[in-house]
Amino acid sequence: MGKRYPEFVINPSDIVKKYGADTLRLYEMFMGPLEASKPWSMAGVDGSRRWLDRVYRLFIESGKLSDVNDGKLDRVYNQTVKKVTEDFETLGFNTAISQMMIFINDAYKCETVYKPYAEGIVKMLSCIAPHIGEEMWNLLGHDDTLAYEPWPTYDASKLVEDTFTCVVQVNGKVRGKFEAPVGSEEDALKENALNLDAVKKQIDGKTIRKIIVVKGKIVNIVAN
Repeated sequence: MGKRYPEFVINPSDIVKKYGADTLRLYEMFMGPLEASKPWSMAGVDGSRRWLDRVYRLFIESGKLSDVNDGKLDRVYNQTVKKVTEDFETLGFNTAISQMMIFINDAYKCETVYKPYAEGIVKMLSCIAPHIGEEMWNLLGHDDTLAYEPWPTYDASKLVEDTFTCVVQVNGKVRGKFEAPVGSEEDALKENALNLDAVKKQIDGKTIRKIIVVKGKIVNIVAN
């Protein structure tokens, strides 16, 4: 392949020189399952570099890190530790990276980021991007390498959902959604569903024949 079509050959050294080894490693791990064939994309390489820069800005330059935990990132952080730990054990690097991306997106939406959470993400990310991982670890105030640091652990109690998204259907078609506390009674779910503006529009002038509630999932209103 390389001899017949040299113009299609990617030289890893060129990528490392332009983007850094961390970017190359991240992109290759994020392309998909290790056993699958994937097309090379320079746009994907650019995206990987931008994401690493985004992580660096959040943890090092944003001034968002705090020693006080406001609790807003508790669930997504513990979900991230759990999933990354499990995915690394099965070589599911692409889905582990996806979960870390979810955490970073949520962290950018918060006013502060609990510093131990940032350190946990850095530990996990360093398995794929060791150079920037060590640099961030040092800039976070640590003198020793993170290579011998204990792996992050998660709190299972933080994984429990307090609310769920209830889907509202009218005659079998989705017309709206609302958030409700887990364990809500049927009457409360029915009332919330009927108060949605989109639902009111659909049932205006009609007779409600039946309201079917599947707790924790759906409210289906039958009207004609």
